[in-house]
Amino acid sequence: MSMISEPGPGRGRMARRLIQLYTGLTLYGVSMGLMLRADLGLEPWSVLNQGISRHTGWSIGTITIVTGALILLLWIPLRQRPGLGTVSNVVILGLVMDATLAWVPELDSLGARIPLLAGAVLLNGAATGLYISADFGPGPRDGLMTGLHRRTGRPVRLVRTCIEVTVLAAGYLLGGSVGVGTVVYALAIGPLAQFFLRRFGGKSAPAKPSQVVARGEASPERAILPE
Repeated sequence: MSMISEPGPGRGRMARRLIQLYTGLTLYGVSMGLMLRADLGLEPWSVLNQGISRHTGWSIGTITIVTGALILLLWIPLRQRPGLGTVSNVVILGLVMDATLAWVPELDSLGARIPLLAGAVLLNGAATGLYISADFGPGPRDGLMTGLHRRTGRPVRLVRTCIEVTVLAAGYLLGGSVGVGTVVYALAIGPLAQFFLRRFGGKSAPAKPSQVVARGEASPERAILPE
């Protein structure tokens, strides 16, 4: 009789979820770096982070980590509980973003920057589906949104819009890059995230999707997509 025990199905599922989480977060950071290199406009939070970076001299990845940590402080009055995915999100996105910027050179050709932007947005959607369906807790920004939704009773769509418009305006005033890429991201990320959440969820999707968001009432798709 063999003395070596076979790994149980629960252990194998946990390993798959961890791989899914960290693959998703890594690809998300790469996509953010690629959008910056495309230089055609960023998504709202990156606009803010870039604006702060230009005034502080810190790298945009460092600012991404700092702002993520500060946003977590706002979870306290909202009674949100971070998970492994939440803490990992704060650290990994900024580190990977800076690494991507170090490896990918600046591009002058518009013919190269346009497909780079398209690929970055597509990659961001895939990364979103991967890390959220892993069910290790939301990112700090998604948790802020769903926490405000629960505390105020306002629709997720309205809360998300108010947050992102405020963040975008502040980032623009600080000198962040707003352009066609910002519009493309805003229009494309919802359908892409929805598609990849369904694609990567499958049989390994979380049994309780509400836990992905913030131990609250909203589902993962509602946390990212308009109602």
